[in-house]
Amino acid sequence: MSTVPPPAGAASRLVLRAKRLEMQAAHRLGERIALVDALRECIHALQHERGASSVYLASGGERFAQERLDAIAAGAPALARLAALLAAQGEADADDAQADAEVDAPMLCRMAWVLLGLEALPAQRAAVQARQTSAQDAIAAYTARIASLVQLLSHLADASLLPGVPSVLRPLVALLHLVQAKEAAGQERAAGAHLFASGGCGAQQQEHLAHLIDAQERGLRVFADFAGAALRADWEALQHGEGAVRLERLRRVLCAARPGTVLDAADSEAWFAAASARIGALGGFECALVRHLRTECVRHAAEARQALHDSEGLLHRLRAQPPGSTPADAPGEAAALHALLQTQAERLARTETELQAARRALSERKVIERAKGMLMARLNLSEEAAFRMLQKTSMDQNRRLLDVAEAALALPDIAFARPAEI
Repeated sequence: MSTVPPPAGAASRLVLRAKRLEMQAAHRLGERIALVDALRECIHALQHERGASSVYLASGGERFAQERLDAIAAGAPALARLAALLAAQGEADADDAQADAEVDAPMLCRMAWVLLGLEALPAQRAAVQARQTSAQDAIAAYTARIASLVQLLSHLADASLLPGVPSVLRPLVALLHLVQAKEAAGQERAAGAHLFASGGCGAQQQEHLAHLIDAQERGLRVFADFAGAALRADWEALQHGEGAVRLERLRRVLCAARPGTVLDAADSEAWFAAASARIGALGGFECALVRHLRTECVRHAAEARQALHDSEGLLHRLRAQPPGSTPADAPGEAAALHALLQTQAERLARTETELQAARRALSERKVIERAKGMLMARLNLSEEAAFRMLQKTSMDQNRRLLDVAEAALALPDIAFARPAEI
């Protein structure tokens, strides 16, 4: 007749399995952070190429021809690295359940879209080189490709919250919102460069610039809330530096220009330099966050390995000398097992608190984006107009923007101000 294993022995084996799963999760998290970093580098490369291409096309090929080629060459390693990482995701054995557990179908579909976009990039570059496309169309095409990268990065960030490693939760949320704010800054650079190079700016273009500036501010507020004290201090210093003053002056030139005003095309280079300096600084913050995430992943993996080793040693001793049936009666190893479980419970409680804050920040962004998309579809609005409608309703009703967005999704026929009134 089989014997029932002692409760403490069964408990120790469960703890051992938990530690093994924790170590595997640390390994997967490290792989995801590597992919996040590759996406970040690729986004940065395409942002620079988009900005240089906008000046090149808007100036009729007279400006930034070499800068554009330099941007393409500089970004080639990042694009190749990302393509290789994504291609490797599709090479897993179809029967490999563990590999399938690490990704989901939406993530794989987003990876496929990104790869298709990268494969189509040479044809797009050739059209730009031959000036067979307009600056606005080129900006839109680059922006669509970058958007697919940002969406994949966002999905990876959500998935990376699942292991619940406290030390990576806040910097991961900070990084995601920083990347999104930096993309809005990149779109602003490209749009402003096009306007200066073409010599004109209308009300619709000014509205678009205002929307992009607001999107940056929203993302950077979350970044500042979740970044560490040192990065937050550096960000505040950047906001008051000479570069910020130069960029703000040029912003006013664009946003205050009256219809028919002819802009100085030479300012396109000053604008591009000022916007690029700010984007470069934001890229530096991204690098700092990624370094921190990598360091924490390595540290967490080392701690998980040590904890697994300690648990295996404890299990071996328990098997050699089974303890009493309850922690109160258990000498030596059983008491150690009880202490280990207590420590694990306390760590999980701290992790849950951090996880809730991180999920809340990501959820708020998604709710607002879904509400904005719903308004765009139902009322045939532009993205800027849909967001202004949410903002105006928020101010008129003295409610949080998140609350208004949730109401819009729950009650699609909620009374909003008409677009003409915004």
